[in-house]
Amino acid sequence: MPYIDLKTARLYYEDEGVGKETLVFGHSMLFNLRMFDEQVNFLKDEYRCVRFDFKGQGKSEITLNGYDLDTLTEETREFITRTDCAPCHFVGFSMGGMVALRLAIKYPEIIRSLILIDTSSEPEPRAHMLRNKLMLWVARYGGLRPLCGRVMKMFFGADFLQDQAKEDQRNQWKDHFLANDRTGIIKVVKGVLSRRGITGDLGKIQCPVLIMVGEKDKLTDEGKAELMHKMIPSSRLVRIPGAGHMSPVEEPEKVNTEIRNFLLNFKYHDNASGI
Repeated sequence: MPYIDLKTARLYYEDEGVGKETLVFGHSMLFNLRMFDEQVNFLKDEYRCVRFDFKGQGKSEITLNGYDLDTLTEETREFITRTDCAPCHFVGFSMGGMVALRLAIKYPEIIRSLILIDTSSEPEPRAHMLRNKLMLWVARYGGLRPLCGRVMKMFFGADFLQDQAKEDQRNQWKDHFLANDRTGIIKVVKGVLSRRGITGDLGKIQCPVLIMVGEKDKLTDEGKAELMHKMIPSSRLVRIPGAGHMSPVEEPEKVNTEIRNFLLNFKYHDNASGI
């Protein structure tokens, strides 16, 4: 599978599927593009599906600096244009959703629509500061393995964690987390935690937006999704029953159905407008 050399980083990506419309997928921190396997498999017969590992994660390069969300947004813009994906439907999960919002605000010409999953427009809550500092300290001096259990409980809902039939999936996601280089993960996490809030700019987003949130999401709860829905003019909010933070993995069929219906509705309105 291919790599692309951007001005500031070398990114790993996968390009699958066919169709007049292109979907670009941006993943969360701590994991990689594999979190969209179910969505890509479901949609690639109708759409071109392009996904990439953000730098510092997965198979992408670990650079010395540039992990703030504004820099990641610029790199994503370059990736979208260099891979001939613009204008695209951007599917952003958690950190990827934070980048998606910034793209739609700053570069509306390359975004046809946004699909935001378990994400936020707000800065990191102060109440999480001590927990985050402790986890970064453990990662730096003890590596990622001591954090694995804690990360699983933060990212996944109780239904997924307690379902015996999903033990293999749980082990797979533990492996994905542990496969990261701790140096890259520390840089990525610091960049996300230091983000500024952009809620006041959400009114600038004019494209159609689908917002999804896991009903049991502990990291980006329903209140954050409701705030974005209130502030973005052309948005629709959907709650995913039973899901924690990792909605695309925990409840792929529900997420896939919502994405497909949103895109079909988008296509219908385009056809009705003669676009």
